[in-house]
Order: sequence, then C-alpha cells, then structure tokens
Amino acid sequence: MAKASQVSSTSLPKSDIPIPVMSSESLGWQPLLVEEFQQPPGGTDLPEAWVGHSIALCLAPRPHRIHQMVGDRCYTGLYSKGDISITPADIPASYRAEGDDHYLHVLMPAQFLQSVAQEAAVNPDRLELVTEFRVRDPQLEQILLLLKAELYKGGGGIGRLYAESLANVLAAHLLREYSSDQPRVTQYEGGLGDRKLLQVSEYIHAHLDQDIKLVHLADVASVSQFHFSRLFKQSTGISPHQYLLQQRVERAKQLLKTSQLAIAEVALQCGFNSQSHLGKAFREATGMTPGNYRKY
Repeated sequence: MAKASQVSSTSLPKSDIPIPVMSSESLGWQPLLVEEFQQPPGGTDLPEAWVGHSIALCLAPRPHRIHQMVGDRCYTGLYSKGDISITPADIPASYRAEGDDHYLHVLMPAQFLQSVAQEAAVNPDRLELVTEFRVRDPQLEQILLLLKAELYKGGGGIGRLYAESLANVLAAHLLREYSSDQPRVTQYEGGLGDRKLLQVSEYIHAHLDQDIKLVHLADVASVSQFHFSRLFKQSTGISPHQYLLQQRVERAKQLLKTSQLAIAEVALQCGFNSQSHLGKAFREATGMTPGNYRKY
C-alpha cells in the first residue's frame, strides 16, 4: 500500500505523498505506526523499500483492482474488504489502485519483531517474513481492527499501553503464521475468480434500489445458485446477503452526507423496504442511527 511518512522527501514532490486521514504519529505509540488512508483511483507508485514490516488491511466497501510489486514479484487482481497484504522490511515495493482505495496501514520496525522473537526464544532464522499480496486471516484482521478502533479513541496513557500490548500480539502472530519456514497459503483457491467477482459487485452496485435475488447474482457469475454462495464467500469472506447489506448501508452513508433526501427516501433508494429497516441495519453496522450519522 502507499507510504506516508516513510517516504523520503527527495523521492516524490511533497504534494504527491499520500496524507493519512488518521495517524498514530502524534499519539506517542511505540513501536508501531498505524495510519488510515483513503485515496481516489490511480494512486501513486512509490518504488522504495519499507523501513519496517508493512501490513495493510483493505477497508474499501467495494472490490477494486490493484497492481502491486514487491521485489521481483508482482500481483494484479482484486482487493476486497478484509484482504491483507504483508511486505517485509527493506524490500523495494510499489502499489497502484484502479478504484477508490481505503485501507489501514501498520508499520512495524524490524528491530521490534526481532526483540519479540528473542523473548520467545525463536530461532533467528525464522525472522524472515514472507510476502503476502492478498490473504484472509480473521485473527490478524481482528488485531488490526482493534488498532484502528484505538486510533480513533485518541490515545492517552491507557491508549499507549493498549497499543503496545497489541503490538506484541501482532508480532507474535506474524512470527507464528508468516515466518519464512511456514508461509501461509491464500484462501482464494476455488473462489469465483476476479473477473466474475467484479461483475457481481458491479451488478449489485447498479441495482441496489431493486430486489436483488440470489438467482440474479448466480446468473451474472454464470454458476448455479447451489455453488454461488460458497464460491462468493470463498472470495470475499462473507455471504452474498451480508455483502449486499454492507453495500446498501454504504450507499445510505453516502446519501446521508451528500444529499438532503428524507431518511425514508434514502432507505428506498438503497433497497430497504422502510425507514425502520434501514435504521436497524444502519445501527448494527455503525452503532449510530441514520439521523445521528447525518449530523455527525
């Protein structure tokens, strides 16, 4: 993913360096740097080595195609919400996105990972992390989301202590699951495939205000209803119904912020059958009512 404060000022014009929407840099967290980014299509290629181990969690509500190179390895494909990439320290890397990009980025100093390994009596030969372009790891995702939640709480003494504790948990998980002697295998084998997944996503986005049935999505993907749900979940980590609800809530969030439509009208335009139906789904997804979200 794109670098922020780790990019040297001589490598890019200052205006081209991505600016995080949230950063732990001012919170005094040690040893991690945790930042959230939102970028428009296109992005910026930054062909430099990370100064630490880089972990990026996709937060974008819709799948989008990315082009990524780490060392002499390259990857082109879709990224969906929950996908994680891992780039070891000191390896030149570049990244570019074709769609609206939204992700959490965590940078861990190599020295910190080494110190955790020494405390755990881990063989130094296991300290080399493997490159992961796109992997599903619910436990790692949960650790990253806890860091994101703490980022929005603003820190403080307890916040710093909690972040440091999560840093140790994160390091231990990386050592156990992503060290060079036991690389993790991506869980995308046998899924829908990038082209079909993108077609399904585009169909859903174009018909959010309509009654979308499983048979419609299966037809778009050219597979049977029996196989579609399983293949879709393999590719995204969630069921078609959960994904559809997620997209409707995202559309509602956009309309609430960018239009003056009544909440009942927003509900209908997003495919909810009533304002109360929207309200229930919205609260479950965001912890807020649509009205409070519009004021926030």
